[in-house]
Order: sequence, then C-alpha cells, then structure tokens
Amino acid sequence: MLSKRVIAAARSHAFLASRNVQHRDTAVLLSKGWKVADSQMRRAQFHSSHLLQAETVKVPQMAESISEGTLRSWSKQVGDSVEADEEVATIETDKIDVSVNAPTAGKIVELLAKEDDTVTVGQDLFRIEPGEGGASPAPQEQKADPEEPKDQQLDKTTPEPRAPSGVDKQSSSIPPKESKKEVKQDSKSKEDKSKAPPSASKSPGNRGETRVKMNRMRLRIAERLKESQNAAASLTTFNEIDMSSLMEMRKKYKDEVLKEHDVKLGFMSAFARACALALKEIPAANASIEGDEIVYHDYVDLSVAVATPKGLVTPVVRNAEGMGFVEIEKEIAALGTKARDSKLTLEDMAGGTFTISNGGVFGSLYGTPIINLPQSAVLGMHAIKDKPVVVNGQIVIRPIMVVALTYDHRLLDGREAVTFLVKVRDYIEDPRKMLLASN
Repeated sequence: MLSKRVIAAARSHAFLASRNVQHRDTAVLLSKGWKVADSQMRRAQFHSSHLLQAETVKVPQMAESISEGTLRSWSKQVGDSVEADEEVATIETDKIDVSVNAPTAGKIVELLAKEDDTVTVGQDLFRIEPGEGGASPAPQEQKADPEEPKDQQLDKTTPEPRAPSGVDKQSSSIPPKESKKEVKQDSKSKEDKSKAPPSASKSPGNRGETRVKMNRMRLRIAERLKESQNAAASLTTFNEIDMSSLMEMRKKYKDEVLKEHDVKLGFMSAFARACALALKEIPAANASIEGDEIVYHDYVDLSVAVATPKGLVTPVVRNAEGMGFVEIEKEIAALGTKARDSKLTLEDMAGGTFTISNGGVFGSLYGTPIINLPQSAVLGMHAIKDKPVVVNGQIVIRPIMVVALTYDHRLLDGREAVTFLVKVRDYIEDPRKMLLASN
C-alpha cells in the first residue's frame, strides 16, 4: 500500500509540473516522476525496516538479590544473524553466569554496551532486526575504487626502488673530517669505560607483571570467606579413618552400580550418608544463628564444594537424609556437571545446612576448611595414604584418610564436635552400620 501511494504522488507531481513548464517533453517529466517515486520507496523501506521493526533487548531479571552484573562477552556482533533463543551475550554475576538470548530470529543491528561494562537489570543491551536467522554472510573482498585511475592504483606488494648500485652509501654520510673526530672520541670513551668500576650484573629471567581484574564470583568468594573468618568462632578438630572396609565395598559393587544405574560409586556418597546420620544425632552441627536465635533444621541440605575454572561453588543436595548411596551419587554427578558447564542456577546453590569439601582429589593431606556461613560446621576430606597402624596388638599397613571438622564454637562445644566426627568415622569404617541406623 505504501509503495502505491508514493508512486501515485510522484505521478501527480510530474503532471502538475507539466502545466507550468512549457516546451518540455512529456516523457522527460514522467521519468522525473518515476525517479522521485523510486527515492521515496527507498526511504519508506529504510524507515520500515530499521525504525519500525528493530527491537531493543534489555538486561533480563536475574534474581531477587542480583540487580547488576558484568558483561563478560558478546557471542554475536553487529551484522550477525541469530536464531530465536540463540545466545547473544553472557552476563557475569557474583553467583552465576546469565545468558541473554535473542527473543526472535533476525540480525543484530546495534550493541548498546561494551565488554566488561557493568549493566543493570532493565538496561538496554542490544537491538535486533527481526527476520530470517542463519549464518552470517561472508564478507566480500574489497575492490579498488572505480573512480581512481588505474595508473594511480599502486601495487602494495611492489618493493620500493633501490638506490643505484654505483652510489656509495658512505658518500651521503659524515664527511671525512668529522669521522676523524669520531675516532678520537671513541678511543677516549673506551678508555673511560675501562677505568669505570664494573656494573652490577643483570638479573636473569623475565620480570614482567600481569594485572587481571577479579571477576565478580571471585570477589564474592573473597568477601564471604573473610566474613566467615570475622564472624564465626572457628575451631578445627581432626581424626583418622581406616578406609579398608569402604574401599572393599566400593571395589565389590562399583561395576554393578555403574551397569544398573549408570553412575560411578565413589567415596562422597558414603561420607554424605554418614554425615546426614550424624547430623540427626548432633543437631547443633546442622543449625545456624539468625540474630539472637538458633535455628535447628529438621532436614539435611548438603552443600558439596565443586572446583570450577572461575572459583569454588557449593551446589546443594537437598534432603540428603532420605537418600541412599546411589541417589546421592546421581545428584552430586548432575550438580558437578552443571557447575563445570557454568549451568548452575541460583536455586541450585541457595540454602545448605552443612558442607562437605573433598580436597583429597587434589592430593591434600591436611587442611582446615572454612565455614560457609550461616552454617555451623564443614567437613574436610583428604587424600588416602597407606600408614602403619596397630590392630589387635599387630602393626599393619592400612589406607588412612585424615578428616577435619571446622565448627563454629558459638554453636557447638568441643564435646559435640568431636562426637560428631567420631560418629562419621565409625560409619565409614563399618558401612554396614549405616543400614542399621534410623533416619
């Protein structure tokens, strides 16, 4: 409809002009009318495609407690085509990475923020022109300017002309008289250098430095850990666990579990189950402080520490008190995969009443884990080492793991903390006891 109106207006304009202009050919006036119509059509197409159809995409709502983030990277650039729900940008927060996807298929026409900029919820982020998605067109090769004469188009690969071979290079340099003076000065400078004391030897190796801005997750981790050190009255107790029985059970059933449930049977599920049972017996280790009150939890939400390239995260296995070994292993495996793929959500990490950290996978022999506030305790697992121990009056070699419990002395006394760790030790050294314990 728009193009027909423009053409009609152009024709009427040409008709009116013919009444006031004499000695003009009618064909010339009609051609001018068509030119006007063609320019009006182009303007109409520009405004309809770039002004009416372009859609502005804003920074999405990330969570109730998150109002801003850092624009980590653009997955698409101006001129790139995208499909509906395809990732365009990634925003980094202090907890998770948020993907910003295209609401519809089309082409990116403008980016409204730069990488590493701080963006807030609801801020304009980029503009997209709806249309057909797909791969971006390949860039065309640059051609020479047609208006430039061929004799002025220089070949960039052509080397510069060299000076004639007969010209002496020294003839264009310093005259002979000055060269004599230079010889004298060089001899004096050599004498001065020989008299000067030897300089200090240069230090070997590279002494460069690189400064990298801390990402939001690392800043948040640093803030939380320092807050824990300042707020909690932390104390750590240790114990040794003979892993013989658990290792024998794992060796016997791991292939069967893998075949039937498609999950590997590890040590983490046994420690998670043992902690869930011990927390029921020592409820103060599963409590937290809120103001001037102590909150005792009737459930066990285990925060499992997972190392990622960006930092340590603690996704939560909820209601672990009602899970068996296989169920715990499946949940931990799923959360670990999501953590390494940066797919964890805020719901996956919210809450938690007790934390287990396994530094033994990296070879740690001893360590004092830090409490994850507002929790009251954290269990640290370490590497398994063969050690000589006394069993029934005989010295034997057994696989031993050192475990550490860091607890908040404001909530737990030493008696409760040591009792908790001893119960965990007893469950691990004889896993059959876990079958006899009541939930």
